[in-house]
Amino acid sequence: MATEASLACVRSWGGALSEITHLVYVSSSEARFPGGDLHLARALGLSPDVRRVMLAFTGCSGGVAGLRVAKGLAESCPGARVLLATSETTIVGFRPPSPDRPYDLVGVALFGDGAGAAIIGADPTPLERPLFELHSALQRFLPDTEKTIDGRLTEEGIKFQLGRELPHIIEANVEAFCQKLMQEREGAHAEHNQLTYDDMFWAVHPGGPAILTKMEGRLMLDSGKLRASRSALRDFGNASSNTIVYVLENMVEESRQRSEDEDECEWGLILAFGPGITFEGILARNLQARARAK
Repeated sequence: MATEASLACVRSWGGALSEITHLVYVSSSEARFPGGDLHLARALGLSPDVRRVMLAFTGCSGGVAGLRVAKGLAESCPGARVLLATSETTIVGFRPPSPDRPYDLVGVALFGDGAGAAIIGADPTPLERPLFELHSALQRFLPDTEKTIDGRLTEEGIKFQLGRELPHIIEANVEAFCQKLMQEREGAHAEHNQLTYDDMFWAVHPGGPAILTKMEGRLMLDSGKLRASRSALRDFGNASSNTIVYVLENMVEESRQRSEDEDECEWGLILAFGPGITFEGILARNLQARARAK
């Protein structure tokens, strides 16, 4: 799945596989060495000198963590083109239904398989059409919450369980995290200080309906702000690290379908929540909206 997603991404980008200098591969669905990063590099025919990073068992926050790592690599290596690939399958956690494990049905109903990919680089060429500028990234873990999202690799596969309190923990902590991330822009661009939550776009990993509803209520977001996230959850389920790619794709498609006189948010947040509990966030700029404004 990661191979197919990566090839589709490279075709959309318009560059060549030989131009890929770095590979960031994210998956919580495998445990082997060499890791999936090497297998993917070989399947794609990347150079043996491609610099690889494997992010394993980062769960639902893995996609945004991958964007954060890819951003750092692109900024620190002039001319770099980083391929970020994510791939997840639920089969490693599947167990037959049992009255002793009613919670297993939650995972079957909520989670899905899939893969995603993106190209990240600095200083785009005239032939490249960047979609988002990743301005600032932030990661935070919440002390004493490490058991809320619990997973173990066993002979039966990956066993995991989500605490019922997860949506409430995210609700209680999300606003402070968003405020901290938004402050990364303050000072350099004074106009950003005036933005409200409804002035921004929201690309949020849809961990589940309750998480989106709790977050929407805490931040008092307009009902349409999480439309891209809800659409991804409806169409693909919670596909773990992949899902943020689907959310961003939905946003790009929505932007293309807007008429010239429709307002579009230039600044926004890309967010995900994973084991730890770990919050991952990126303050980003929608370059399609910026181009439209010009």
